[in-house]
Amino acid sequence: MTDRRRSGLERWASLRGVTLEEAVARFPREAGIARFGESQEVADLMAFLVSPAARWMTGAALRVDGGEVQAV
Repeated sequence: MTDRRRSGLERWASLRGVTLEEAVARFPREAGIARFGESQEVADLMAFLVSPAARWMTGAALRVDGGEVQAV
């Protein structure tokens, strides 16, 4: 749960006439995700990307959203 996510949830809640707490409970179900990600999970990916283990990666776009945006 980042500041950016919280801001988005505040807008989401306002558009639906619910409280932020209700939005936090409802949004994951409606978005098809199991839970909100943690900042540490994003940091872990960043650590991998700057590590020697990622040296063969080029031009990749990586989403860190728990599957919220469905790939086609």
